[in-house]
Amino acid sequence: MKNATGVYEIRLHKDHRGVDLISDVLPFGRLWYEQSPDAVGYAKFFSRSHDAVIRVFDKAGNLSETQQLAGDFTHQAAFLASRPRIKRATFY
Repeated sequence: MKNATGVYEIRLHKDHRGVDLISDVLPFGRLWYEQSPDAVGYAKFFSRSHDAVIRVFDKAGNLSETQQLAGDFTHQAAFLASRPRIKRATFY
């Protein structure tokens, strides 16, 4: 089953102090960041388990950069499943 693609948009804040990270997958819909690379880093980190598209807009509102990310979190789940289990000590 293929997960839905998360779309993140990074736009200049209305008062021109930082940028807004906007997405439907965010719990509050919008986050404020001082710099654009910080917002891109957040979007990359929290979209590890699903496909995502990050769109960065310039001051005029024109699309300046697009990044497409493939969710690749499944290899870590396989790693965790292959680890040996630790026996718990029982106390009587």
